Amino acid sequence: QDSSDDIEDVSLFDADDDVSRRSKKSKIRHPVASFFHLFFRVSAIVVYLLCELLTSSFIACMVTIILLLSCDFWAVKNVTGRLMVGLRWWNQVDDDGRSHWVFEARKVSAQGGKTSSEAESRIFWLGLITCPMIWVIFAFSALFSFKVKWLAVVVMGVVLQGANLYGYIRCKVGSRKNLTSMATNYLGKQFLRQTMATEDQAAS
Repeated sequence: QDSSDDIEDVSLFDADDDVSRRSKKSKIRHPVASFFHLFFRVSAIVVYLLCELLTSSFIACMVTIILLLSCDFWAVKNVTGRLMVGLRWWNQVDDDGRSHWVFEARKVSAQGGKTSSEAESRIFWLGLITCPMIWVIFAFSALFSFKVKWLAVVVMGVVLQGANLYGYIRCKVGSRKNLTSMATNYLGKQFLRQTMATEDQAAS
């Protein structure tokens, strides 16, 4: 990323807190969005695994996989993230040519309750994290098995799905400084717990 990029946090403009409060946390309120959140990315993986069995045309397989990955990138970035977890991110360039990364987060309701369904949140993050990891495994497999022609397709999967993963993690935890602070605090807490446990064992 360009060091001159600005980071801006804004509120999601179209959040409907009243409807969210009335809904059950375990209920899937957006079944179509939940379906397509997994459909495109899982379909791309299935086509990659089975394409050599279904057809001998590498071009047809490559185009199909890239189309599925592109549809997945657009749907997750613009639709399913906003509906399922209340997050959205994008990059915009101002009149001066400076790049701005904008991260949206749905406002918390007046009672302080969560506005996202827990079931939808699990589906969203499970699909968002698992699929890029699978494409990374495919990348190493293609590299070590010398399948050079498939390497470009696999790299495309890693880049597109990894970009969404990175963007939504930034939406969730904030800026890079906050992410570093969280990691530092976590390590500090783990070290403190280990030290206290050691002292307790020595005292006993």
